[in-house]
Amino acid sequence: MVETERCAQVGDWIDPTGGYPRAPQDLFESLSKYRVVLLGETHDRAAQHRWQLHTLVALYAHNPNMVIGFEMFPRSVQPALDQWVDGKLTESEFLSASRWHAVWGYDADLYWPLFHFARQNRIAMVALNVERALISRIAEHGWAQVPEAERGGIGRAAPISNEYQRRLAEVFLTKAQGNQDMQAAQERDWGDEEMQATVELPKFKRFTEAQSTWDRAMAEALAKRVRSAGDRLAVGIMGRGHVEFGHGVAHQLRDLDVSAVATLLPIEITAPCETFPPKIADAVFLLDHVEPETKPRPLLGVMIEATEEGVRVTRVTEGSVAQRAGIQSDDVIVSAAGANIDKPSQLVATIRKLAFGTWLPITVRREDNIVEIVAKFPSADEIHP
Repeated sequence: MVETERCAQVGDWIDPTGGYPRAPQDLFESLSKYRVVLLGETHDRAAQHRWQLHTLVALYAHNPNMVIGFEMFPRSVQPALDQWVDGKLTESEFLSASRWHAVWGYDADLYWPLFHFARQNRIAMVALNVERALISRIAEHGWAQVPEAERGGIGRAAPISNEYQRRLAEVFLTKAQGNQDMQAAQERDWGDEEMQATVELPKFKRFTEAQSTWDRAMAEALAKRVRSAGDRLAVGIMGRGHVEFGHGVAHQLRDLDVSAVATLLPIEITAPCETFPPKIADAVFLLDHVEPETKPRPLLGVMIEATEEGVRVTRVTEGSVAQRAGIQSDDVIVSAAGANIDKPSQLVATIRKLAFGTWLPITVRREDNIVEIVAKFPSADEIHP
């Protein structure tokens, strides 16, 4: 009697090319022979970070000579990562020293299990990223207009494929329309004429240079670590857009002569027997799709950093609450909701306590002037009609 082939289910590892399940033992035995394994994520999905932890544990069991690279940190905060792994910082000290709220901003609770796993096993954590200001500068002016001495030591990215160019064009068009739903962008049938017109835009070409530089920076940091030890495994934790279809970071690694690269992705499915693009990754793990139990917290829409003067605004998101309220880049936030603000974590904590529809009084120092601002957060109905 021949057993009927079953379709993929939640909890399965799947080879997307053939659509068949992979036995975890066999999968991780094969992965132990790679130099780099990239684990993609959707940044705000807790289940995907749990998957990353379980995958790290399995990889570590096969090759404890491991380093873990994180997109979340720019290279400038590498000392903080070293001190954390060495047990020299508390959690709050680590967040402050790594400038977490300024450079990343997602809920740190999503990432603590990964950070503690590295610390408990004395696995080196590697800051893969560059300062966001460099990426923004390339997107605005282009790679060639940034002097070599100001590129953070990053080499020029390898030319990207037509397939990756099209995917970046989908992202570019979606953001240009003010929509952040990348899945919807990928599912939309963008017309060939619209695509062709987009890829010829100077602004899109600079956007592509910025994105490929971002990929290149992370690839170079991973390549450096695997070359420093013969059998070392480098695991990269990063957004799925840098991982999918072997474009982004894997493509740049191959250009750096690091060819033994595997890409793994979690995929949340809404129904049994779903199918996925055959080349999306070397293997995917199937998770239940669970809607968030709570609506997103109100967002001010600023990037901030700690300075000697106080909490300085480094960037204001277009169309955000902050922009509508009149907050500007280089403003120094003095107080919020009547409380003094001395550290980025204090501002983050204040905003997290707010409800939708709240009016938040903010005092900023702008050059030599003190400016009183009231930021109005939209109601939940305005965001989720």
